[in-house]
Amino acid sequence: MPRLVLVHGSVVGGRGTWREQRRTVNPGTMTLAVLERPGFEPPPVSDVGRTPALPPARIDFEEHATWVADRIEPGDHLVGHSYGGVIALLAAAAVGEDLASLTVIEPPCTRVALDDPAVAAFADRGAAFWRDGPRDDPEAFLRGFLASVGSAFDPPSPLPPALERGARALIAERGPWEAEIPLERLRALDLPTLVVSGAHHHAFDAICDALERELGAERLVVAGHGHNPQLDPRFTDALLDFVTGAE
Repeated sequence: MPRLVLVHGSVVGGRGTWREQRRTVNPGTMTLAVLERPGFEPPPVSDVGRTPALPPARIDFEEHATWVADRIEPGDHLVGHSYGGVIALLAAAAVGEDLASLTVIEPPCTRVALDDPAVAAFADRGAAFWRDGPRDDPEAFLRGFLASVGSAFDPPSPLPPALERGARALIAERGPWEAEIPLERLRALDLPTLVVSGAHHHAFDAICDALERELGAERLVVAGHGHNPQLDPRFTDALLDFVTGAE
């Protein structure tokens, strides 16, 4: 049975990011391996209601790519959203021969498309925000981040504990504008690849267009959910069709 390994991005863990797939994918036809990256693990049942533990002091996409690669089994289909898409690209380069396919959704790996002025500006704004933004105020930092990626989500104030922990994890992230994606290595793998964007943000569209060109990938645009195309049933249908074809 095909196994989808799902890698979440920033702020929200795996169960929240992939809630549409958890709800709709038939477990009789596809196995879902919903990863919770270090710093995003749900608390033990005995700790529910308590203040959640602080995330790690630093979250590094290279270290998390190694963590994901260690969990790949031969024949897996790897799917990554946003920061998790950067991680998935790096993990795929490390274990590509074991993968059946790769899907990335709006990965903010700006270095693949810095010739586009909007992408270069997006990277510069991100670096400046992580350097000068309100790092001592998780709610303000989260709101600034959501605006920068084109998210319409308006978090409650004050932030509930799980969301505050996600915001603190966001602050601890190594900026994805530093990621060097090994395009040559990925091209050599000739791995079936699907690149997805949400038609809401020029920089994300340009990054996805560059990955399509560089990797010979299939391209999917799912409008209507901003930075979260995976919440649309059309994405799930297209993903399952893509995975079936790759099989």
